[in-house]
Amino acid sequence: MRIEKCWYCSSNIYPGHGVTFVRNDAKIFRFCRSKCHRHFKMKHNPRKSKWTKAYRKTRGKEMIMDTTFEFEKKRNCPIRYDRELYIKTIKAMKLVEKIKESRKERFYKTRLMKQQQTQRTLVDKETERNATLLKGPEIPLAQTTTMSDISRQKALKKSEKKMNKIVEKRKSFIDKFSGNTDVSMMDMEDDQEEIVL
Repeated sequence: MRIEKCWYCSSNIYPGHGVTFVRNDAKIFRFCRSKCHRHFKMKHNPRKSKWTKAYRKTRGKEMIMDTTFEFEKKRNCPIRYDRELYIKTIKAMKLVEKIKESRKERFYKTRLMKQQQTQRTLVDKETERNATLLKGPEIPLAQTTTMSDISRQKALKKSEKKMNKIVEKRKSFIDKFSGNTDVSMMDMEDDQEEIVL
């Protein structure tokens, strides 16, 4: 079974399908469907319509040069039937197809990597251009205060208030019991160590 290729879009044409057009100079054009035939009649260039293989290959979206394509070349020379040769060729075809698929995947991944790198560079340029929008208005370093500084200041104020309350209580206690010598009081330094965070 010979599988032909469409002249316009390069897709497979199986036996019993498609249209064949033979020109006056005996050149044969095969088309997979009426769409391709119509474009051919209107003299459209397959390299310019985005859905054809020719377009994809010219734009570098698919592999062009590869050793696996050599096996698919058309051979019109007749060969005497040899069973062993046919078995070997069928095995080789499967192996070639595997290799071809892996190479296509590799080609696709490298193409995507290039696209991603270009997108990253564009994003980096955009952020550099609009860096002022991300930062906001510039404030001198002396005026800037971080959240940790603010939280420390609040903690210090709280500890000062607690110390002032304790000192006032002790003063009032001492004023009440100024005559008694039995009253034992804690040192101020011990209280300060307990309160400081």
